[in-house]
Amino acid sequence: MADSTRVGLVEVYTGDGKGKTTAAAGLAVRARGAGLAVAFVQFIKGGRRSSELAMLERLGVDVTRPARASTGLLGNGLTEEDRRAADQAWKVAAEAIMSGRYDMVVLDEVCVALGVGLVDEGAVLETLASRPFHVEVVLTGRGASRELVDAADLVTEMRPVKHPYDRGVKARKGIEF
Repeated sequence: MADSTRVGLVEVYTGDGKGKTTAAAGLAVRARGAGLAVAFVQFIKGGRRSSELAMLERLGVDVTRPARASTGLLGNGLTEEDRRAADQAWKVAAEAIMSGRYDMVVLDEVCVALGVGLVDEGAVLETLASRPFHVEVVLTGRGASRELVDAADLVTEMRPVKHPYDRGVKARKGIEF
């Protein structure tokens, strides 16, 4: 239930380092622990589900993940499925933000979707500016634009210093996904 005395901010987790989705998922867990209503909308990510999604759902977070397959961004370029999934994700996210039913709405990997033109940045900025005042919006993904950074209240840039992938360590269930 929305708390009309709480002011929601816009947070951005961006950069080339690991941990953007993990930080947003941790924030969603914290919000649920405080009794806040949370929606978690994934853009871009399809294929294998990350392990945190099941736990978020168990905690009562409304998780939406329209993409079914891995994005074409990892291979031969954007696909119609990428476009369909991003369009659906944005519709769900915009409705969740504007409805006032949620205290926090996470837009996971939306910065990537914005960067490749799958989501209209003007629509996102307008939604952020006109959202109910109590709604916290968390946007993640590499390559946050200057306009998005300027619109945010908090911006954290993850910077890679050292990563086990560089030594050939593959993604591990429960750690990287």
